[in-house]
Amino acid sequence: MTVTWEELGWERLAAGVGRCRLPGWDCTAGLVVGDGGALLVDAGSSLGEGSRLRTQAQWLAGHRVTHLALTHPHFDHVFGAAAFAGAEVYGAVGMDTVFAHERAELRADAVHNGLDQDAADEAIDALVHPRHQVSGEWTLDLDGGRQVLLANLGPAHTAHDLVVLVPGTAAGDREVVFCGDLVEESGEPQAGRDAVPSRWPAALDRLLDLGGEDALYVPGHGAVVDAEFVRRQRDALAARFGVSG
Repeated sequence: MTVTWEELGWERLAAGVGRCRLPGWDCTAGLVVGDGGALLVDAGSSLGEGSRLRTQAQWLAGHRVTHLALTHPHFDHVFGAAAFAGAEVYGAVGMDTVFAHERAELRADAVHNGLDQDAADEAIDALVHPRHQVSGEWTLDLDGGRQVLLANLGPAHTAHDLVVLVPGTAAGDREVVFCGDLVEESGEPQAGRDAVPSRWPAALDRLLDLGGEDALYVPGHGAVVDAEFVRRQRDALAARFGVSG
């Protein structure tokens, strides 16, 4: 079955690169397609949502999702991961500790924010731990000349923040940076109990250094933004939390 990104409600950002905004929490999921592999960025808020993402991603890629990158350990980004059986799962180093020892807190946060209790229980029971833990930078080869860079920029929004940088491969394509919740557009950046606000502005400085001025920055929630938006959000977070420099 051949479908376009737009027919499935996805936003095409570059050749073989796109994202969708999921209902409920306006959470972003991204897709990067190579000749023989495909990377999904974040997995949705439930097994049902993850299954729908897997089906759509396979239609768009023409083959199964081979890699899954989880940008941080919040339920709306990770609870669908078990739907991607066989995929190589990546997360920032230490995320597996959260999944092992803070399951009750993850479930409680999901239910508090409106996820059905049965869906939360199902996701917790099937929770997938990242096999590959990124402590610095990690380059993935998706075949056909398509490479992506995973970079651990935390602690900031959480103690375990991973971003995905996708270089442009076609003429006129801009680099695409999947930011997770280091950047949010549809609301003020959320700083929960697991945030490290004193480090957040510096993480955004690193994000801008990696992506550069011309990249498309894809927030964890909201519309795609540019470097100037990220810079303004960096300055607002520094002012909000009293971080100098």
